[in-house]
Amino acid sequence: MGNINWPEAVKPLLKKYKNEKHPLDYKTTYQLIVMVILSAQDSDKHINKIAPPLFEAYPNMTALSKATADDLQHFIKGVRNSEKKAQWLLQIADTIKADENIPYNLDALTALPGIGRKSANVILRESGKPAEGIMVDLHTVRVAPRLGIATGADPKKIEKQMMDVLPKSEWDAGMAMSFLGREICRPTPKCEICLMKSVCRYYNEVVKQAG
Repeated sequence: MGNINWPEAVKPLLKKYKNEKHPLDYKTTYQLIVMVILSAQDSDKHINKIAPPLFEAYPNMTALSKATADDLQHFIKGVRNSEKKAQWLLQIADTIKADENIPYNLDALTALPGIGRKSANVILRESGKPAEGIMVDLHTVRVAPRLGIATGADPKKIEKQMMDVLPKSEWDAGMAMSFLGREICRPTPKCEICLMKSVCRYYNEVVKQAG
């Protein structure tokens, strides 16, 4: 397939998913932070379901800072690693104290318990802030190596490889690949309807050859 000009190649993908909102059904950045933490190793669908009563009880960071671990368990007990996540949420609320103190940069967000680079990148993107990294979730980990823009299965290494070949203005590509992975580039991919197939290594080297 030769050398692919990735900044050019990802443009259709970025355009398709430009205004796509994250699948977590949040209304404020506070809600997004809570839901991003709860959704780790769990599903967005499950968190969307349990979130409304939680946010009714704790509508903002100030309310959350007054909760106890037992209070939170009542709402999140079915969530994977709920005890650990409750501790993280309480520590965050205790640190931030109010919604207006939520930090909007990668270093400050990743300094909070339970928030890694992936979550911080999602929070910045959804808040309309400039990208400081590339969001790499389990879908991106599947899609990026298939496309051929990155190799391996380590999210940090995939993020670094993509940051090296894409200009900062295109760092939403990780999120766009996540949407593609949810809809089309599934574990069993629907290559025939994928807008990236002309540049996709997997399609050109595996699917076409098999056909």
